Amino acid sequence: MEQEHVTPRPGFADEYARALVWEQHCCLPLDPDTRVDELWRYAEAGASFVSVNVGYAPHGIADTIRVLSAFRHHVLTNPDRYVMAASADDVRRAKATGRLAVAFDLEDTRPLGGRVDTVQTYYDLGVRTMLLTYNQRNEAGSGCHDDPDGGLTPFGGQVVAEMNRVGMVVDATHCSYRTSMDIFDASESPVVLSHSAARALHDHERNVWDDQIRACARTGGVIGINGVGIFLGDNDTSTEALLRHIDHAVDLVGWEHVGLGLDFCFAEEDVNAELARNPDLFPPDYGTWGRIDFVEPERLPAIAAALMDRSYPSEAVWGILGENFLRVAQEVWR
Repeated sequence: MEQEHVTPRPGFADEYARALVWEQHCCLPLDPDTRVDELWRYAEAGASFVSVNVGYAPHGIADTIRVLSAFRHHVLTNPDRYVMAASADDVRRAKATGRLAVAFDLEDTRPLGGRVDTVQTYYDLGVRTMLLTYNQRNEAGSGCHDDPDGGLTPFGGQVVAEMNRVGMVVDATHCSYRTSMDIFDASESPVVLSHSAARALHDHERNVWDDQIRACARTGGVIGINGVGIFLGDNDTSTEALLRHIDHAVDLVGWEHVGLGLDFCFAEEDVNAELARNPDLFPPDYGTWGRIDFVEPERLPAIAAALMDRSYPSEAVWGILGENFLRVAQEVWR
């Protein structure tokens, strides 16, 4: 999609430069050896932190470690550009020194290999967030496209408890309704919906209902509004579409519990290839549009400008852009 252009209000550049911009989820980089440099696009757009997805439902331990290792190596061997984010203070340090802090996330518990103790291993390698399920049921619970909805399993409950223990953020994105509500009840730490959108505005099974958003906020968590066109509307990736979902979430739970998880995919061809390779994970309507559009990282300044144009106070803009997810990290990460 062609990028949108906005005319920011006077003083915007200085205000945006002060904001700590946090991208809670960028989509799985299936070919990290050739696409790893695209991480820097987030820094060029003004971001100080990005969580990179390094494994999802079809991936076992070997595939996940391969992708994670490639990105980890790139971050650690380019210290002039990147900071491996082990703590919230590392993110602040990256912001202060003009670098990009990076952590990792997993979409699904299958990369655990059926072992709860693998949670600690991934945490030690830089994984700071994990979804319990991805679209379809697994050992931990049901996905958003499952019928019937079986909820969180005993294994899933053990995983949540272990994530709480080690300091990994529990994520209910992609989960079924019942599984997500079970997760909110089970977790002793804040739970996030890292990259979701409001089902009240666009009735897609991947989106979340208002009571899920409220339950997430009650844990102290944050909903990161995603930038995937088929979830925001009819493949609508306009800034206005994204802002409608942000406004809705703010109206429900306050700006303190809203952030950004754009779910940008590094390559559209990767998305199409995944849809073809894994038809069981994606219902037929995912292919209705021919291609799925995304809000790109270069749109971050325009999103910030649009929030300011809506007369959100500065503290709310800074919270939505990143301070809210930083607060969760400060509370959960060990």
